[in-house]
Amino acid sequence: MFLESMQIAVHHRVSPDELPSNKKEVLRYLGYSKKDLLENETIDFSTDRLVDSCMAEMKSVLKCQGVYSIFDLNVEGKKISFADISFESESLSINLKSCTKIVLLAATIGPAVDALIKKATKLDTAKAAVMNSCGAMFIEEYVNLLNDKISKDAFSQGFKSKPRFSPGYGDVPLSIQKEFFRLLPCTQRLGLTLMESLIMAPEKSVTAFVGLESALYKQR
Repeated sequence: MFLESMQIAVHHRVSPDELPSNKKEVLRYLGYSKKDLLENETIDFSTDRLVDSCMAEMKSVLKCQGVYSIFDLNVEGKKISFADISFESESLSINLKSCTKIVLLAATIGPAVDALIKKATKLDTAKAAVMNSCGAMFIEEYVNLLNDKISKDAFSQGFKSKPRFSPGYGDVPLSIQKEFFRLLPCTQRLGLTLMESLIMAPEKSVTAFVGLESALYKQR
């Protein structure tokens, strides 16, 4: 049962073959507009080929995995409380309005991605930019996949999920990353490190909150 995993970390993994290669997202990260993407002729042949090559190269080294836990949640005004944590955030409290449970998740696509980007940075700035955009795309695709699983499992037990919300957005301080690392086995299961700068290594990693609201709430 989904909610029986509450406060017990669930380890999630997928093979690289299960992850989409979203070329349009890579091009968007590279600065192409929606109009550019609709008019494929505006994307030069060499860039198009480089994106394909970098996506294939990176996909061969992906190690997509995440962990998540579910906690009872209380929201009073701007005050958010779960586990043994209480803090204030106007933007997150709005996101979590009417939620009674919260999911904390952490996800990564592995250290080999950082190595590819670092190598390209030393040899070819254009390739480095494309590699970095590919990494941004793949971590987003993996977190979307993990988020979808959480949402479907929650829905099967009468809950609707809210859009995920990451530390550093709105008025949620990046320092809340420390609580993710305290409450989730980010290092033990995923090999993640939280540096003094509060940036994670591997760099292409994400932490996020997902609020869960009773599906009956809107019917009241």
